[in-house]
Amino acid sequence: MKIELPQVGESVTEGIIGKWLKSVGDTIEKYDPLVEVVTDKVNMEMPAPIAGVLSSIFVEEGETVPMGSIIAEIDVGDNSSSDQPGLEVEIEDLDSIDTTGILLKNASPVGPTGSDGPTIRRIDCPEPPVTPHAVRQGKRYSPAVGRLAEKHEIDLSKIIGTGLEGRVTRKDVQNFIDQKPETIASGTTSDSPSVDEDRVMLTPIRRMIADNMVISSNSIPQAWSSVEVDVTGLVLKREKAKEDFKNTTGVKLTYFPFIVKAVAESLKENILLNSSWSGDAILIKRRVNIGVAVATPTGLMVPVIHDADTHTVAELSKILDRLANRALEGELELKDVKGGTFTLNNTGALGSVISRPLVNPPQAAILATDLVVKRPVVIDDAIGIRSIMNLSITFDHRVLDGADVS
Repeated sequence: MKIELPQVGESVTEGIIGKWLKSVGDTIEKYDPLVEVVTDKVNMEMPAPIAGVLSSIFVEEGETVPMGSIIAEIDVGDNSSSDQPGLEVEIEDLDSIDTTGILLKNASPVGPTGSDGPTIRRIDCPEPPVTPHAVRQGKRYSPAVGRLAEKHEIDLSKIIGTGLEGRVTRKDVQNFIDQKPETIASGTTSDSPSVDEDRVMLTPIRRMIADNMVISSNSIPQAWSSVEVDVTGLVLKREKAKEDFKNTTGVKLTYFPFIVKAVAESLKENILLNSSWSGDAILIKRRVNIGVAVATPTGLMVPVIHDADTHTVAELSKILDRLANRALEGELELKDVKGGTFTLNNTGALGSVISRPLVNPPQAAILATDLVVKRPVVIDDAIGIRSIMNLSITFDHRVLDGADVS
């Protein structure tokens, strides 16, 4: 039975094979962790959809493939019957398994957060005969990489890999080919580090974030606006309630759940903000699912508060605390990051006083909340000290105009 990389959301189009958890020849039970997959939404352990023997692995660790691609084959022997699942792993099955959606805790990341990547296993899938380009200076390359290099007469030792442990991927070879002819002829790459530089390899999730931000910047005409908001009343209300709230719930009461609640109510009134561009139409979302950007050691994650408009400030505070902790501890599940319709970025937690975030595709807008600071302001021809917060919104100008976000 061919095993496909499952679809995990409409905005997730590809995934990186992080680490195979089973080897060719291993006997596998249904729901056994099979492979670690990295996407721009979440890192997950994909379970085996059926019991059998892993007979072939078709995609190497570090390779990027579209969702729905065949990545392996499991020999089910005589166990194949009509009650066996189909080729795709259903999302409901993924969400019901404890190990699904776990960030890669036991795999040492490559790049800023570590130096030793996961051990890359040999992949015992059918290969063409080894060509001179398939092995260089003791390094073995995948058949696809070897064939492409041989076709274009490229010395693979001259290419700096971006895969796990610096592995050269097919995309690396294609990028090398796409460079100027004189660059290829010289056998050097334009981004090779000099003696005054250190080269830090990208982690899979860092690559995903980078690709997503390039899509945002290049494909969405983005406009930006910022307003000063007097939040003195909010500051006083929180100050009065925070001690009792902490004693009662064990959760610290911040300004952010109040902002989430206000935004959720506003999205119901201004439905264009809760939408996405669809080429020949604008898709208005019926549910208000607010994504919240969280900085983690492995990169930026955006867990989602589903139906945020139906929760109280107290409930939102607890949900935010739970999602932030799960993101920081690497325990987000697929259901925690799916279905976002609008994103909030609390840059004030980092000390920022004004921000310009990038829209999170395919959403139409993103709002940044900055640090609350005391400033002298004029009130009825008198000067007073007030607590001020900047709210900065970036929006898709195909969907919204400035008047729509004011």
